[in-house]
Amino acid sequence: MKSFIADYVYPVCADPIKNGIVTVDDAGKIISITENQSTDLPPDSIERLSGVIVPGFINTHCHTELSHLKAKIVPGNGLISFIKDVQNFRNTEKQAIIAAAEAADAEMHDNGIVAVADTSNSNFTIDLKTKSKLYYHTFVEIFGFLPESAEDLFAKSLALAGEFKPQSVSITAHAPYSVSKELFKLIKRHSDSGDNLLSIHNQECEDENKFYRYKLGGFIDMYKHFGINIDYFRPQARNSLQSIIPLLTNKQKILMVHNTCTNLKDIYFIKRFDRKINWCFCPNANMYIEKRLPKVELFVNQGLNITLGTDSLASNDKLCILSEMRTLQQNIPSLSFDTLLQWGTSNGAKFLGIDNDKGTIEPGKTPGLNLITGLDGNKITPDTKVKRLI
Repeated sequence: MKSFIADYVYPVCADPIKNGIVTVDDAGKIISITENQSTDLPPDSIERLSGVIVPGFINTHCHTELSHLKAKIVPGNGLISFIKDVQNFRNTEKQAIIAAAEAADAEMHDNGIVAVADTSNSNFTIDLKTKSKLYYHTFVEIFGFLPESAEDLFAKSLALAGEFKPQSVSITAHAPYSVSKELFKLIKRHSDSGDNLLSIHNQECEDENKFYRYKLGGFIDMYKHFGINIDYFRPQARNSLQSIIPLLTNKQKILMVHNTCTNLKDIYFIKRFDRKINWCFCPNANMYIEKRLPKVELFVNQGLNITLGTDSLASNDKLCILSEMRTLQQNIPSLSFDTLLQWGTSNGAKFLGIDNDKGTIEPGKTPGLNLITGLDGNKITPDTKVKRLI
C-alpha cells in the first residue's frame, strides 16, 4: 500500500482537493482519496510531493506502426505530401518497425499514458500489445477508394481483426478520401450488427473538402501518383464530413480525428443526424503536417465531446498527452488546465468504454497516477513536466 500527498489532487470527476492524499494498494487500485486534515494515516507513511496528482492519460489516436518514421518526414509540407512520404517507407524491414513500436510503447508509459487507441494496418504490433503495461484498443484501418475492391478489402480487414483477438479490436474506415461509398456501407452493416468502435481521420486539409465539393485540388494529383482511376467519382457539392455522415452507423461511438478544417456548418449538419460523434485533436501533428490548428473554440462552444491524441512519431517528436495539452493552451489561452485534463483523461476513457476503471481517480479504479509539476497556477508552462507515480 502507498499513500501520496500533493499540493492538489485532481480526481477529474470532482473538484480538485487541496493537500489531497491518494492511497493505493500494491496493484495500483485506489483505496481512498482524502483531505490531509481528515486522514488517519500516520504522517511518516505518506510520500509528500510538490505538484498536482492527476489520473493516467488516455491517448485516443496513435499509429505505433509508424514509429520508425520519426524525423524522416520533412514537416510543414501538407497532408498530401505527408501521405506520399509515408507510403514511400511502407517497405521498411519488419523487425525495425516492431523495435520502433516497442520503444514508442515504452515512451508512452514513461509519459504517463495508460491507454491507447492505436491504428493498425498489419499484425506487427500484436505481440507488443499482448505484453504491454498499457491498455490498447486496435483500430484495423481499411483503405480502398475503388468500389470494385470493397468486398475483398473488407474481408481482409475482418481477418486481420481476428488475429488481434482476444485483444480489444474493431475495424474502421481510414478517411473520406480513401474509402469508397461501397466500403463505407459494408463497415456500417458490420457496425450495426455488433460492437465496433469507429475512428476516422477527418478534414485534415482544405484539399479534402475541395475534392468532395468540386472534385478539384491536390487529391486529384495524389490519385494519379498512386495510379488510382477515380473517373467514377462525382463531386458531392458539400464538405467531406457532410458527405459521409449518412453512411455511418448510429449504433456505435465514432471518433472524428484531427478536424483541422471542420467548420461550424459541418458541426450544425452533424447535429441533424443521430450519430454518437466524439472529436479527437492531435495538435502537435496538425502543426507538423499542416502548420495550423483546428478551430477548437467552435467545438468547445458547442459543448462537444473532445479527446486528445498524439498521432504517430511520423508527425510528432514525442508521444505525450501533456505536450498536446501544452500546445493547445499556448495557442488558446482561454482553455483551462481543468478542461484540457478532462479531454486527456476521462473523456478518452469514456470513448473507449474503460471509464469503469480508468480516466478518473475514484476508489476501486486503477487509473494510474501522474504527478504534474511546473504549473503556473492553472496554466501549463514550458517547464511543466509529467512523472508517472503508479
